[in-house]
Amino acid sequence: MSNDEKALFSAVDALLEQVAQDPLPPPAERKRLREAAGLGQDQIAKALKARRESVGNWEAGRSEPRPPKRAAYARLLEGLAERFPAPAIEAPAPAEAPLVPEAFTGPTEPAVQAPAPEPARAPAATASAPVRAASTTRPKSSSRRPGAKKAAKTATTTAEASPAVVDPRFENGPLAVIDVADGVVSAYCVGGLVLDVPAKTLPALVDWTLTEARLGQARLHRNGRDADPILVLTAAALERFGLPAALSEEERRHGRLADSHKVAKQIERAGLQLTKRGLGPWARLFREPEGSRRRCVQLCILPWNALDVREWGRRDDPQLLLTMHPADLARYLGLYAERVMTPRGTTATTGLELMVALRPPTRAEKDETTGEFKPAFNDDALTHRYPVVECEVPDEHPVLKGKFARHHMRTPAEMLMEEPYDWCRPLTDEECANQFLVTVDINMSFAAAANGLTVGLNEPTHMTNPTFDAALPGSWLVDLSHVDLARVFGRTVDVSRLPSPFTPKGDRPTGPAWYATPTVAYAVQLGFDVAPIEAYVRTQTGRYLDRWYKRLRDAYIATMADMGVTTDLEGPEFLDAMARSKSVDPTMALLATAIKATAKGGIGKLRQRSRGQVPYYEEYPALKRETWRPDIRAAVLAAQRVGLHRKLMKTAASAGVYPVAIGTDAIVYPSPGPSPLDILPLTDEGKPVPGTFRLGVSPGMVKHQGTQTVLWAEQQFEERGGVFNIANSIKTDQSAGEGE
Repeated sequence: MSNDEKALFSAVDALLEQVAQDPLPPPAERKRLREAAGLGQDQIAKALKARRESVGNWEAGRSEPRPPKRAAYARLLEGLAERFPAPAIEAPAPAEAPLVPEAFTGPTEPAVQAPAPEPARAPAATASAPVRAASTTRPKSSSRRPGAKKAAKTATTTAEASPAVVDPRFENGPLAVIDVADGVVSAYCVGGLVLDVPAKTLPALVDWTLTEARLGQARLHRNGRDADPILVLTAAALERFGLPAALSEEERRHGRLADSHKVAKQIERAGLQLTKRGLGPWARLFREPEGSRRRCVQLCILPWNALDVREWGRRDDPQLLLTMHPADLARYLGLYAERVMTPRGTTATTGLELMVALRPPTRAEKDETTGEFKPAFNDDALTHRYPVVECEVPDEHPVLKGKFARHHMRTPAEMLMEEPYDWCRPLTDEECANQFLVTVDINMSFAAAANGLTVGLNEPTHMTNPTFDAALPGSWLVDLSHVDLARVFGRTVDVSRLPSPFTPKGDRPTGPAWYATPTVAYAVQLGFDVAPIEAYVRTQTGRYLDRWYKRLRDAYIATMADMGVTTDLEGPEFLDAMARSKSVDPTMALLATAIKATAKGGIGKLRQRSRGQVPYYEEYPALKRETWRPDIRAAVLAAQRVGLHRKLMKTAASAGVYPVAIGTDAIVYPSPGPSPLDILPLTDEGKPVPGTFRLGVSPGMVKHQGTQTVLWAEQQFEERGGVFNIANSIKTDQSAGEGE
């Protein structure tokens, strides 16, 4: 081929690329093809010279690729479609699940079933409401009420999305809000659907849910189990079904309705069973399973404070959830179920359950000899309760009984004290010349720290005088008092104005102390020699929290996008969008808060402490979980703290600005102006300096938390005697919680 012909063909190819506007596969199909090929969004982004966030937006339907990337993306999808054709859609068989709900405490072992196929993944909805395929079948005793269309209108936005394939067993969504109006009991479901409920008693309501309501949620992992349907009971529903509007003081103390109550007697006569928690704010009612089919319904009783306002609502409006329209409440909780998982109680409990749902401990394995399925443990999950390590457990743990005096305060050499920063220092004269104190807050900092973190999955191994190995997660007794950051950064950074990375209070270590692997690894990365005295390490390792992080990350980014804050916004545009976000859709604002609380609370649950319901040094319920792993929590918190310190050092070295206070993930900087743009360093091209804090919505990036004056801070220090961390008191939104 001559050069002229090559030039002509190149010109024609360029024209074809420009006009390549044939419809691309639907967003859900794009994601299915990528996952079927085992490709990550970052791999596709690298091949197309695009951002990972852009690929995510294409798969979520929030945006479309533009030429010349569109033609290349279309070619990729076409090639993947040839290799991985879409499977024929069939009604799935009834779910194979354990014979008894996980909350059951009886001795019965779950039946072993063949593994279920991977559930079909619905695309992230661009609308604020969940997207479901139109159903052609109806429960026999249910119908659309005349007000169904009106309810649907209040529960959707103007944005539309392509319908997604839904498991017909759960065609009405994961949950329903049960309310009573004009004597009619109604079940408000996701998508604005309203069902008539014929039940007149609570047992009848449970049976209707199990037989006709078609509520529930498909498993998140093929080796997991489907989520039980949830009924959210309003105050009107409680009155209708004979339940009290509030628990008595004694009942609140026990967390359940008295067994002598008439409704408890109704449940017993109807042959329904309750778990040991009884009929409380979150109650499970069940009948004996039919084969492999669970028959369990969970109640969420709103007036009994099932949804804690600090996690699910707004602190400045404690009655919000009680007064919210049932359709709006169904939309809120339904979206949470779609993007995170069906709620299981508090956001912390749900966060922990999400870890298990994405990394099930067991799978079904076929016995080649008998042809039957038997249980087998998954290597990438937490599968057993192992002996605990004394330095890793809280003070009330039974293993410490008789080790210390009753009120002894354990030292860092006796206890692993990996916690987030709680640090504050006086302002220098130079810093007092600034007018403002600007606080930036790290988005979902604990979840971001968990991303890519290697944790231990098996029992601890004790070692004496070991050589430090950053690849081994665990706890190390080592002296880091010799680590002097001034020796490394003294010419570029005034380390006296920065906290130490090795202690939560920012003080320099004074002797041997227990540290998690990320903390010791940071000292090694800074160039210091370490000589551990003792260690407890885990040799079977894995990135247990990666799927958990990605699920929460995608949920948070999708929710913020619904509020007008997308991943492509930077600088002033991002700050403006964040300032407007909560007024765009109040329900989405609640959802974003709940997702953040799920991330933070899930990490905290890994080392849940005794709530005082048992005597000191006696075993409490949380200790019976395979997921009670204080070493994993310590590793996440250590990774969060040292990661924050890296950015503090980079910011100080590149811009000469130093924090005056840090509270968990909120960092306070003296500033000549009221905006983060006045302090965060930029390159000559106007981009954030690599390794420093960057404004953005993704986890690990920062947003503006609030601004106060230096004069205000000095007044606070005088009034409180200087023992005061100002970081979490500088907030634009005073209803927000502390940290994330």
